[in-house]
Amino acid sequence: MKVDQGPLKYLLSRRSAEIEKAVVGSGYLAKTVIGVVTFLLDNQGDFDLLTDKQQATFDRFIKPMLPAGSCRQD
Repeated sequence: MKVDQGPLKYLLSRRSAEIEKAVVGSGYLAKTVIGVVTFLLDNQGDFDLLTDKQQATFDRFIKPMLPAGSCRQD
């Protein structure tokens, strides 16, 4: 699966405060979620390169913040 880089860049640069709010009380750190976004950007949005834990972080925090259609099967 590929994740569009545009929405990821926007999430990282303009919506990092939302990431911080989303992790409150979850036991996750904002920098962990931001790290997954950064990893995806560094790897052209290739979701398949994420570890199982990173995929779980993506599904729980990042995917709900992305616009519909940002993730596509390739």
